Amino acid sequence: MTDTRPPHGGTPTPTDGAPLISLTDLRLTLGRGAGAVDLVRGVSLDVPQGTTVAVVGESGSGKSLTALSMMGLLPPGVTVGGGDIVFDGTPVARLTEREWQPLRGRQLGMIFQDPLSALNPCIRVGDQIAEMFRLRAGLGRREARDRAVESMVEVGIPDAERRARSYPHEFSGGMRQRVMIAMALSLQPRLLIADEPTTALDVTVQAQIMRLLIARKQARGLTMILISHDLGVVSRSADSVVVMYAGRVVESGPSREVLTRPAHPYTVGLMRSVPDRRRPGAALEAIPGQPPDPRTVPSGCAFHPRCPMARDRCRTEVPALRPVGPARASACHFADEVVGGGANLPETNDASEVSGHV
Repeated sequence: MTDTRPPHGGTPTPTDGAPLISLTDLRLTLGRGAGAVDLVRGVSLDVPQGTTVAVVGESGSGKSLTALSMMGLLPPGVTVGGGDIVFDGTPVARLTEREWQPLRGRQLGMIFQDPLSALNPCIRVGDQIAEMFRLRAGLGRREARDRAVESMVEVGIPDAERRARSYPHEFSGGMRQRVMIAMALSLQPRLLIADEPTTALDVTVQAQIMRLLIARKQARGLTMILISHDLGVVSRSADSVVVMYAGRVVESGPSREVLTRPAHPYTVGLMRSVPDRRRPGAALEAIPGQPPDPRTVPSGCAFHPRCPMARDRCRTEVPALRPVGPARASACHFADEVVGGGANLPETNDASEVSGHV
């Protein structure tokens, strides 16, 4: 999962799979000229084929923007300011919209955070799914409609033939998310990006959606990037984890190790800010302060104003993302102290016991 290139802090990949998609020193910039602001600042990572890589961090850390860049769907005004994205050996960061179109759907699929916003409220859901087959696979109207119903059946939507004639607002939140999954998987992409796929769903429905995603991934041999605030979901679903803060990767590695023996104080803070099933009712330890505005990122380590172990070096020197063990990397000057438990930081929750959102 994590980047294998030493100059950008890569660590050896934990699997033998070749990367299906790679980001190298990716920089995403809002605006141009003297007023330009870097929203994502030098992100590098590899995603091996057949694995699930989770990207976690607070809102504003750059997770979703990084995911959108891998689909060629950056918001207006945001451009690739540096670095590259390589999908299956082909550089894609600077493709035109016309060049992106054959890749979306057939090679890359995406589940968006808010299915109600992502679906067209004026078009029946069956027609929206069928459109994927007509535009991307060249099927006729009747065959595309049949394939749309099959896709809805595959993701567990009951009475799919009838429900295909319904509009998005006639579905529950969980069923709308199933429609989004059906659309994302309809053309059998190789890479699935799931951006907060369980946001705003109750706990029971969240579990159902994640079981569905994992089952579809295993059945099709998909590679998946999971963007999530829910560390419980991450601990149960991901092979490896990338932790982002202020537009940078600050830690990466196998999920079990990152979530049980963090190598960055920010990851420690994330783990301590979610409930632990072993300690019901225990007070949560929120990370003090707020993530920085991209226009005024602090000097040195961007996390230092909120870090309980910040020192003079942290305020002036940007820490490189460097190896801290097999397949692990951390952008902390004192990562060895954090991993070793000598950094005077609170004990973290067990990865298998955490539940909730950061």
